[in-house]
Order: sequence, then structure tokens, then C-alpha cells
Amino acid sequence: MRAFTYERASSAAAAAKAAASNPDAKFIAGGTNLLDLMKLEIETPTHLIDVNHLGLDKIEPTAEGGLRIGALVRNTDLAAHEIVRRDYGLLSRALVAGASGQLRNRATTAGNLLQRTRCPYFYDTNQPCNKRQPGSGCSAIGGFSRQHAVVGTSKSCIATHPSDMAIAMRALDAMVETVTANGSRRSLPIADFHRLPGDAPHIETVLEHGEFITAVVLPPPVGGRHIYRKVRDRASYAFALVSVGAVIQPDGTGRFAVGGIAHKPWRVEAADAELAKGARAAAGALLADARPTEQNSFKIDLVERTLGAVITEARG
Repeated sequence: MRAFTYERASSAAAAAKAAASNPDAKFIAGGTNLLDLMKLEIETPTHLIDVNHLGLDKIEPTAEGGLRIGALVRNTDLAAHEIVRRDYGLLSRALVAGASGQLRNRATTAGNLLQRTRCPYFYDTNQPCNKRQPGSGCSAIGGFSRQHAVVGTSKSCIATHPSDMAIAMRALDAMVETVTANGSRRSLPIADFHRLPGDAPHIETVLEHGEFITAVVLPPPVGGRHIYRKVRDRASYAFALVSVGAVIQPDGTGRFAVGGIAHKPWRVEAADAELAKGARAAAGALLADARPTEQNSFKIDLVERTLGAVITEARG
């Protein structure tokens, strides 16, 4: 690990200002992803800004009937919160499906959204990777691609986004609240928060340099059956081959997002509209533009089958 300097931020605005003034600065909270990347010298910040003491660890109802989740709420606390379990069961289930209990005790809401891909070529510094070193090439294209994306890909990257929580947040239409270096605040739909790879896969979100997440806001609860189903190679300590997070109403209508198949949580509103017709129609609309490799084409069928299992469970 390379040497770095450290400071403890006094406010969210101060944290954003400090980060914006240094192109090599990073925020650190739980550190469950960043510290590993620093040890491998994939991330090499020269300055760390500790944001753990900013009081952003509360879960509070909003005036509109939704829920504001502080950026520093730990995954364990969020999954166990009474209101989350009662009204946003999809989110609680997705969180419990992710990582291990030890990691959930440290991982934060904002950090979960910002975690980087687990593509093995991204983690292997001996291999070209456009996400790690822009312009060097993508080793996954033409390499071992079983775990990789089948939709939303580009000629520069076929990596997937690893978060379980983000899949639930996308299905629930969350908003991400931020503060910038000049103190201004933004509210970003999570649908627009993560970027597709395009020609710049190293730019993973729409955040400006130094922009700091302060909270994630959920709209009023929508009712229905909340289901999260994760298919992986082993029962724990594994990222999703395919995951489906869905909210399904008694009449069969609903909404769903899928993980393990794209550079961001994948949801297509036209596919939501097909949900009442069954898994084949909904999955077909979701994956209309899919471009799988020979090794991961099985994910097309796996999405349909996993969604079918979710629909069956929702029907009781």
C-alpha cells in the first residue's frame, strides 16, 4: 500500500470541498472495498478523507411518506430496521443476501452504491483493463467471460456492477442526495446514477469529482410482495450470476430490476409493463438488446427462469 495523508471531515460540505481540491483524494467510511483496492494498488489515493463522524447514520421518515437513509447507515442496521423490514422488504432481503455479516456491519449505504466491479481482470494488475487503466484494452472480451455482462456492454468493457442493495434501490425508484464542493445540493434518480461503460468505463457514476453522497431517499411504500432472489455459484461469499429484485402486486403487475447482467442495476420500464404476462414476456423485453458472449449466454435463460421463480413465489 502506498503512503497517503489523512484528515477527518467536519461536515459533508467540508468533505466535498477537501476532495475537490485534490484529484487523488478519496472518501473513506467502512473501507470494505477501498482498502482492498489500495492494498492491490488498483486505487492509489494520496489523501483519505474520513467521513465517519458526520452524523449521516440515521434512518428517518420523510414528509412525503418515504424514508431518508443516511449515507453512513451500516448495511446491517438498514436491513434490520423496523420500517425497512415492514415497508421495503425488498431492500432488507437484498442486503442480507450480500456479503457476510462482518462486512455488512461495516459497509455503508453510500459505499455500497459506489463499490467497484469484481471482474477478475480488473483485480489483476498484470492484465489490461480499461476500467483500471483507460485505453489499455479489455481482457474480459475474448477472455473468460462467464461472470460478465450480457446487456448494456460496449467495446471497452463488459464488467458487471456487484451491489445487491443497488438492485433493490433501483426497483424501488430511490433518489440519491449529494452535496458538491461549492455547497450546492443535488437529488439524482438512481436510474441515472450509474453510467453504462461506453468509451469511458472508468467513469462509473454521474458524480462530479468531490461530490459527496449524503443520503438515499425512498419514495412512499408501494405494497405488494417484495422478493429478492439471488443465483450464484455457491450459497454465500459469492456475487450474483443473476439476481432479481421485484415488487409484485396481487393482480400480477409490478416492477423488477436485475443484477449480475450489466454495468449497472438493470431495469427497463417496458419490461415492467410485461410482468403480468409472465416471465418470458418480461425477460424478453428486459433483454431485447442483449449481446452475450458464448460463455455467458446461459444468463439469458437464467434471467427468465429466476424471474419465473419470483413470479411463482409472489403468487403464493
